Amino acid sequence: MKRRRPLIGISAYVEPADWAAWRDVRAVLVPEAYAQAVTAAGGRAVVLPPDDVDGDVSAVLDGLLLAGGADIGPGRYGQPPDPRTEDRPDRDAGELVLLAAALAAELPVLGVCRGMQLLAVAYDGTLHQHLPDVVGHEAHRPALGVYGSHAVRFAPGSLAATVLAGVDQVNSYHHQAVADPGRLSVTGWAEDGVVEAVEDPVLPFVLGVQWHPENEPDPRSIAALVRAAGRRVDGESDVGRPRPLTSPVGGSAHGQGVSGDRRSTA
Repeated sequence: MKRRRPLIGISAYVEPADWAAWRDVRAVLVPEAYAQAVTAAGGRAVVLPPDDVDGDVSAVLDGLLLAGGADIGPGRYGQPPDPRTEDRPDRDAGELVLLAAALAAELPVLGVCRGMQLLAVAYDGTLHQHLPDVVGHEAHRPALGVYGSHAVRFAPGSLAATVLAGVDQVNSYHHQAVADPGRLSVTGWAEDGVVEAVEDPVLPFVLGVQWHPENEPDPRSIAALVRAAGRRVDGESDVGRPRPLTSPVGGSAHGQGVSGDRRSTA
C-alpha cells in the first residue's frame, strides 16, 4: 500500500492581487516556491488562509510551515509601532492560534523569515522593528525585491546545525529581526550577530530560519520539515531531533537559550 504524503500546512498571505480580468482583489495567496519545495520533498502542500476561530486544522496536518510576509504587530510583544512597521493583524491573529494548536499537538513546525519572528513572539520574545537601526547597514534587505546574501553559522549539536550541515551562506530579505528569543534557543547567527536560526530545545521539531529556503537551490530546512512530518505519518513518536542543547530549568516547558541564557546575539 502506497504511503500517504505528509500534509504540510502553509500559512498564507491575504493581499490585493491582479490576475486575468481581476484587479486589486483581496486574495489568499502564497508564493509557489513554498509549495514546490514541499512537493519536491515528498509532501502535500495545503494553503491555510488566516483564521483565528480555532486551530482545529492542526488535527489533520502532519506539519506546519509559517511563511514569510509582512511585519508582526508590535503590540503582540509589548512595543509601540515604529512608523516603518507594516503589519497584518489578520495574519498575526490566525497564525498565533494555529501555531498554539500545532505546538500543543507537537507537530513539526518550520518558521521562515516572518515565521521565525512569529515563533519568537509566541515564545514570549521580542523583535527589532527596524534592523538597520541596530546593525547600521541594509545588507539584510538591500533594495525592494532584492535578496541579500551573507554568511551564517550554527551552534554545534543543534537541530539547525544538523539539518543545515554544510550551509554557510544564505539569502536575506527582511528589515526586522529577533531581539529576544524568549523561551527559544538561538542556534544560528549572521556575521553581524543578527539571529538567523531559533529552535525549541525540547519539542521534537520546531525550527525558525530568518532567510528564505524556498528560494535557495537546496531548501533543506523544508525537506527536513517534510521528513519529520513523514515520521509522524509512519507512526513514530520521536521525529528524530538531536537531544536538547539545554535541559528545561526554572519550571519552563521549553528551557532557556544557548549557554543557559536568553541572549540573541553571538
